[in-house]
Amino acid sequence: MAVAADYDAQSAVERELVLRLASLLWRLRRATAIESGLFRIQAKHLLQFRRRRQAHRDRQTIIDELYGTADGGGDDLRLDQTDLARGVDARAPSPEALADQTDDLTHAFVRLSNLPTYPLDRLSRYEATLWRQACQILFALQCLDRRKPWDIMKHRARRGP
Repeated sequence: MAVAADYDAQSAVERELVLRLASLLWRLRRATAIESGLFRIQAKHLLQFRRRRQAHRDRQTIIDELYGTADGGGDDLRLDQTDLARGVDARAPSPEALADQTDDLTHAFVRLSNLPTYPLDRLSRYEATLWRQACQILFALQCLDRRKPWDIMKHRARRGP
């Protein structure tokens, strides 16, 4: 327990405050892990949605190719020589797909923010409460003035009369 090692608790009250501080810091780390997990879950949902959407597009492309080439009309989706000369690849990700990739975190945030249970708001309030309690404990430890009497005397001697 690194937090307890940082404080040389001299009384039962100090020990309890230090243990409480360690508990609060552990819960703050857990809240961060929960937030990461929420975003990871949303990223999985977004990926599944995109895969379903792409599968639908692929099916539609196959149908268009089959029926488009069968009647001699329609667009031929294969690359023609002018596209190859210009370096255009129809299979390359579209600008929309690239924008989707860069906006994933934003989409996950918006989705989490709009859920009826408001998990980000609740988690934020939880973290704020923990931080407030941790600050109160740090303040209380500071107010207990844990310095030994000879340390106080040395400090006064350096300052002068």
